[in-house]
Amino acid sequence: MLNRRRCFAVAAFLLAAGPRDGWAQAIEKASAFVRQTGDKLTAIVNGGQGAAEKRRALTQILEVAVDLDGVGRFCLGRFWRTATPDQQKRYLAAFHEVLVTNISSKLGEYRGVTVTVQRGRAQEEDAIVTTVVERPNNPPTTVEWVIGQPASAPRIVDVLAEGTSLRLTQRQDYAAFLSRNNNDIDALIAAMKAQTAGGK
Repeated sequence: MLNRRRCFAVAAFLLAAGPRDGWAQAIEKASAFVRQTGDKLTAIVNGGQGAAEKRRALTQILEVAVDLDGVGRFCLGRFWRTATPDQQKRYLAAFHEVLVTNISSKLGEYRGVTVTVQRGRAQEEDAIVTTVVERPNNPPTTVEWVIGQPASAPRIVDVLAEGTSLRLTQRQDYAAFLSRNNNDIDALIAAMKAQTAGGK
């Protein structure tokens, strides 16, 4: 359910642009955003840079294209509210590193990747852009990008791979870890740092 502030923002946009035309323009903008981001990512994946250079380039793209802090807060779930300001700051820093490391670790596995944008659709206040990712010697994979605030400054807030939400899966993993470790957020942060220690 949308909260009151987000409902007002969506309603104001639709009243200004017209319901049908407004969402059509927002979805078109989101699709263009995904196409541009996909082109940048495939250029890195298919390029000949070294691992460190690829990581730096990827970090720059992610910081612009992905709502890293928003996704990070979502993944921590209810524990975000119980974390201290210092824990929140350290957790978000670790989350940024985890995301970059996880993607960077895959870069060396792929060559000749293409990302084709197929269609976009509205889902509540977000836009969903469907793409097909093709890799040599692998079947095509459908990947859906969830774009928040499609009418203003679009940013990626989730990725659906084979129908599975990556941020929801991460949230469940973090919740399971915390339940096994007495809800100790510092323990989670330490585990996240250990996960990325060898990826830089």
